[in-house]
Amino acid sequence: MTNSLIIPRRKFLKNVAAAGAVVSTLPLFNVRAQDAPRKFKIGLVGCGGRGNGALENINEAAKSIGVEIEVYTLADFFPDRAASTAKKYNVPDERVFSGPKAYRQLMEQPIEIVLLATPPVFRATHLEAAINAGKQIFIEKPVAVDPVGARKVMELGEAAKAKGLSVVAGTQRRHQSGYLRNQYAVANGAIGKIVGGTIRWCGGRLWYKERNAGEGDASYLVRNWTSFSEMSGDHIVEQHVHNLDVANWFIGHPPQSAVGFGGRARRKTGDQFDFFSLDLQYSDDCHIHSMCRQVNGTYNAVDEFFIGTEGTTFGGGKMQSAKLAQLDVPEFKTHDNGQVQEHIDLLNSIIKNQPLNGARTVAESTLTAIMGRIACYTGQMVRWSDLTTDTKSPWYNLTMLPTPADFENDSVVAPKDDIYPIPGEV
Repeated sequence: MTNSLIIPRRKFLKNVAAAGAVVSTLPLFNVRAQDAPRKFKIGLVGCGGRGNGALENINEAAKSIGVEIEVYTLADFFPDRAASTAKKYNVPDERVFSGPKAYRQLMEQPIEIVLLATPPVFRATHLEAAINAGKQIFIEKPVAVDPVGARKVMELGEAAKAKGLSVVAGTQRRHQSGYLRNQYAVANGAIGKIVGGTIRWCGGRLWYKERNAGEGDASYLVRNWTSFSEMSGDHIVEQHVHNLDVANWFIGHPPQSAVGFGGRARRKTGDQFDFFSLDLQYSDDCHIHSMCRQVNGTYNAVDEFFIGTEGTTFGGGKMQSAKLAQLDVPEFKTHDNGQVQEHIDLLNSIIKNQPLNGARTVAESTLTAIMGRIACYTGQMVRWSDLTTDTKSPWYNLTMLPTPADFENDSVVAPKDDIYPIPGEV
């Protein structure tokens, strides 16, 4: 007996892969309107290096698809930093805001798109304000520093969906042709079931800032945010989240648990570790080794490698698979720079009224990194359920201090420098 509702397996798998990808396969180039190109007014919250980089990326994206961008309004904690970016883009003083509440003033401006690029501790708060204001959103990764913040972003993603807003995250590998191609092939069985692999972000340490004479705690933390886990989540969250995101994407879900270790030996400010090593259990028969390190003068490696029952693949590189030639893998045409492509996809989603929403996936990847950090800080096994469903877990309601509200209320107390977690004593 035949059933017209039965979908052929290959077609079904293609549909699953397409539905699971955060980025839609929108064309690289958009057809211009017959009269004038569409113009978008945008605002930037966070005028540091990544924020200015995002402005460059979205301007390049606009040129690629034939639309225009106006940098209309800016906000930053520091007045001089906001003023510097304003000068570069000719933004008048009345549309430039500073201080811990500056994002609120920016959201009141007549802009369509907002770019969120402040230290990670603020991102859930700023995302909520952007959604409430009805803005289309680009949000940098990671999106939280603790479980409460990550779960909040998941909730906010649903609110954005209800409003028809796009939320595109700075997980640029999901917007690059090599990763899109390999993930599609993996989802269609090219290497069988993933049973193991390694993901790595090993490189030198980032900058750090000594405290200026008489500098307040809030200013010191924002200026030196990459040194404090309360501000960045630690580098396993702030940086290695990219590789963890690829693992979750290729395997299809977050890990069940994490066990690991790490330590600190080189840093001069803050309270973060220098290195982490994790065993991530995705299922009984799938374990991924995750490692990240920020130590100068050591071997550098940033990549992902997965072992399947019928082949192997790098995240965006070479795949060894006897089945690959049998698959009808589509061609993914993307910009050479994934950080530009993510903005092309954001702009096209608005133009085509096809909202993209990566809030949940970036929140899950952020929470995966947080799970790993807690496991290494404490020396304990930490389960996904400890952070998502088990309200009695000691880590379920973990909230890093100071909070965004502390900055807005001028009640920030900075953690002490060079005081860091010791596994077994936390």
